[in-house]
Amino acid sequence: MRRYFDTSALLPYYRPEPASEACEALLLSSTEVCISDLVEVEFASVLARLVRTREFRNEDAIQVQRAFLSDVPKFRKAPIQPQVWTRAQGWLFARTTSLRTLDALHLAAAAEAGTELVTTDATLAAAAHHFGIPTLHVA
Repeated sequence: MRRYFDTSALLPYYRPEPASEACEALLLSSTEVCISDLVEVEFASVLARLVRTREFRNEDAIQVQRAFLSDVPKFRKAPIQPQVWTRAQGWLFARTTSLRTLDALHLAAAAEAGTELVTTDATLAAAAHHFGIPTLHVA
């Protein structure tokens, strides 16, 4: 199965979280793991926030960062091209879900890549269902 992992579903693979076991199983069982540049930037942002809020030691963040960056070349990039921006904007203008900006971009990137979205975000999963995008919500 080709799957697009948003940041919320990828991070538990690299650090212990309640969804870690399920996310790891999905990651390892995927025939192709897709991410976007957005995932890379959000991943960095989350690590910075975790260190800033003292939920994570800087040494731990460096370890997670190294592991993630060493895996990035193994993932297929789902590009965020003009049609992704247009689709995300259309969904947001529709105002039929609680979709937020970055989540709309993740969802549109997954849809344009023809992949199943994997997320731990219930709001994003509900929006994906609303728009008919195949999704696995890891709770």
